[in-house]
Amino acid sequence: MGLCMSDTLNKPAQAIKHLTETPLLELGEMADNVRLALHPERVVTFIVDRNINYTNVCTNKCSFCAFHKDEDAEGAYIIDEAVLMDKIRETIALGGTQILIQGGLHPALDISYYTAMLRKIKKEFSINIHGFSPPEISYMAKKAELTIKDTLTILKDAGLDSIPGGGAEILSDRVRQVISPRKINTAAWLEVMKEAHMLGMRTTATMMFGTIETPLDIAAHLEAIWQLQEETGGFTAFIPWTFQPGDTALGRGAAHATAADYLRVLAVSRVYLDNVKNIQASWVTQGIKTAQVALRFGANDFGSTMIEENVVKAAGVAFMVSKNDIIGAIKSSGFKPAQRDTYYNVLNYF
Repeated sequence: MGLCMSDTLNKPAQAIKHLTETPLLELGEMADNVRLALHPERVVTFIVDRNINYTNVCTNKCSFCAFHKDEDAEGAYIIDEAVLMDKIRETIALGGTQILIQGGLHPALDISYYTAMLRKIKKEFSINIHGFSPPEISYMAKKAELTIKDTLTILKDAGLDSIPGGGAEILSDRVRQVISPRKINTAAWLEVMKEAHMLGMRTTATMMFGTIETPLDIAAHLEAIWQLQEETGGFTAFIPWTFQPGDTALGRGAAHATAADYLRVLAVSRVYLDNVKNIQASWVTQGIKTAQVALRFGANDFGSTMIEENVVKAAGVAFMVSKNDIIGAIKSSGFKPAQRDTYYNVLNYF
């Protein structure tokens, strides 16, 4: 028997069973039915945006990341303001409605750097700033000796519109202590998201799997997201993706999570998170063909056109698709494509 949308008592146990026992196609059908109930119009959305990484210097040095550099390393950078403005200008010219701004935890940057960046962008452009994951915000708060709420209020007043779900990986401190011991713990990640939601900011939630986690850890992650969403309703979407081991300390000798693993976790996420309306497929890590299959395993969003992406690329994965590729992929999968904004309002149908 599948996990019912009204069943809240046995969700973790049911999730573990689905991750370990339920036949994949049966699980996909369950997830497809949940997607259909939430999105009966059979529309699949996407957004035109750009990922801009303002620095690759990071003190966390997570073992799964191939992007980070030491401050004095060759190739370490802080983005030049003129380059940042040019990237945003190009994004808008290509029909972009959002920029995703994230970076490492750079020891030389304080909150004034971030607020100045936000104000400059908002002065020059009318575009949604989806920026700064919970580890970045927590780092800013600690350096400034501010509360998370006060830090978020300052960033919001300076122009931050919404927050991406990065830095979640697996919300299990057992796993985090191994793969990212310097990064904030589960409670700190959830605190940033809760405080953001309470300030009226919308955020996404993510999960990176395929490292050392067990089905129990995945279930704990989904339960943490589900519980916070019940409390605040602030998550717009959930985005699971697989660890990309190429050129990472953790990945040396590690096996890839397969496409079947990805589809299984995606489907369980859709069934579990019945209070999160949107589930995003990850063509960036899986490629466009698997992302198409994901639309029948619970996903209703194709993510971003990703005009620029650097973090996954640093691990040796570089799938590239155009806006027309996404529209064609959605149509050929039997769905109606629609461009959306950050808040899942449809801007154009195709």
